[in-house]
Order: sequence, then structure tokens, then C-alpha cells
Amino acid sequence: MSTFKTLTPSTLSREAFVEAFADIYEHSPWVAEKAYDLGLDASVDQIESLHQRMSDILLSADHASQLALINAHPDLAGKAAVQGQLTEASTHEQAGAGIHQCTAEEFQRFTELNEAYKAKFKFPFIMAVKGSDRHQILAAFETRIHNPADAEFRCALAEINKIALFRLLQL
Repeated sequence: MSTFKTLTPSTLSREAFVEAFADIYEHSPWVAEKAYDLGLDASVDQIESLHQRMSDILLSADHASQLALINAHPDLAGKAAVQGQLTEASTHEQAGAGIHQCTAEEFQRFTELNEAYKAKFKFPFIMAVKGSDRHQILAAFETRIHNPADAEFRCALAEINKIALFRLLQL
């Protein structure tokens, strides 16, 4: 089990807890609010335990809340990235995967895939990009765009939970 380097969640007030964890799930502080409202004990001081709690909250949420959280995520190599409008965490995650180093052709392919994916599924392609490079991300995009909608929805939630764990490990 891993402990947080910068804070002790079990000692935080509701306001401080929500502030600290509000963007673990992209623009969705409701996950942190519900995690706090379940009550805090020493178990939440372990990253994996808090992650499991937050993951369970996402997976047990209603479809509309899950879809809203999925839609809160930016397109990979999309306009928000190019225009510098991503959250700090998303900026670091995409840069770590080398997305900012895409050639003009690669950016064009990302744009085409983002548009086709959203037209088919009605939500953005989600992938925990840490440890991947832009070529692996494009390959995953090319494969997953052929999946059925229900499989991609479940995959998006699983990828969001991976992203959340990576973000928690930074704290």
C-alpha cells in the first residue's frame, strides 16, 4: 500500500478534502464529495484504498453522471490541448505521452479519429496515456473505434479509473 506524500486525507475537513481531490476525476468534484461523505478513517490515507472507494463511486453512479464525467475529458491532441486549455493534470499526461510532439499528419489523424469516435459513441475517446507514446495511442484509437458502444462505455470508465490512480499517486 502506498501513502500520500503531500497530505493525510483522514485529517482533512470536507472542504479541504474536496479541494484536494476535486479534479482526480476530471471536472467532477462530486466523486470527492461522495468519498468524503462515506466517512473518513485511516484506510483513506492509503492511495489504493481511497482509489478503490472513488472507483466504486464512479462505477455505481447513474449512467447520466458517468456520461457527464466521460464528457468532461478533453480530446487527446484536440483543440483544447493545442490552445492550452487543458487542466494541469491533463496537460502533463498528454505531454508525457509525447502528444505535443505530433507531426502535422499525426495531429490530423488524431482530429479525424476524435471526430469519428465522438460521432459513433457520443463521447470522447478516453485512454490513460501514462506509459504510452503517441503511436500506441493512435493504434489503440484505431482498434477501439470498432468496438460496440457498451464495451467502449465500460472501457472509458475503466480508463478514467486508471487516470485517477495515476493522479492520486502524484499527491
